[in-house]
Amino acid sequence: MKRLAVYCGSATPEDPRYMDLARDVGATLAQRGIGVVYGGGRLGLMGAVAAGALEAGGEVIGVIPEALANSEVANHDCTELHTVSGMHERKKAFTDLSDGFISIPGGVGTMDELWEAMSWAQLGYHSNPVGLLNSFGFYDDLLAFNRKMAKVGFVRPAHQGILIDAEALPDLLLKMAEYRPHTPIFKMKADDL
Repeated sequence: MKRLAVYCGSATPEDPRYMDLARDVGATLAQRGIGVVYGGGRLGLMGAVAAGALEAGGEVIGVIPEALANSEVANHDCTELHTVSGMHERKKAFTDLSDGFISIPGGVGTMDELWEAMSWAQLGYHSNPVGLLNSFGFYDDLLAFNRKMAKVGFVRPAHQGILIDAEALPDLLLKMAEYRPHTPIFKMKADDL
């Protein structure tokens, strides 16, 4: 994995563990020679991921929609900063520029990006690993919900291994490196669906 898209919040929670985590994620990826592709902002966890990676000498590619770039939240310290017309183009750029995806704590935007990465993997738009860093138990309920969707039958057995989770980044990166792509829906027969 040469580059990973990192999805996270642009907010700064009161609990400093989240900002520390984001900075550590950026620094660790840079130290391992893995470039960061992210939302291009300078605020919150987004800014902390970028700062951590840059301070460790890593590559940081930001992808930001015009509306946000024009509101002075763009991080011009990035190695590269791509301005795109909207969110759809942003998420496509994340997919095109990355070899995988990691979601760390975040809000609605982070969930949107995570679920789209999973959905696109199910369908076959990409075959890259989708990781969820469950630090501090932040995503416990989401993981339980994902298991419920599978148990009820809304996530096919072939796709139940798409979401890879771990509580620590080294463990998550190891699992992601071992990921073997599944059979996407585009290659399944109607009887398999």
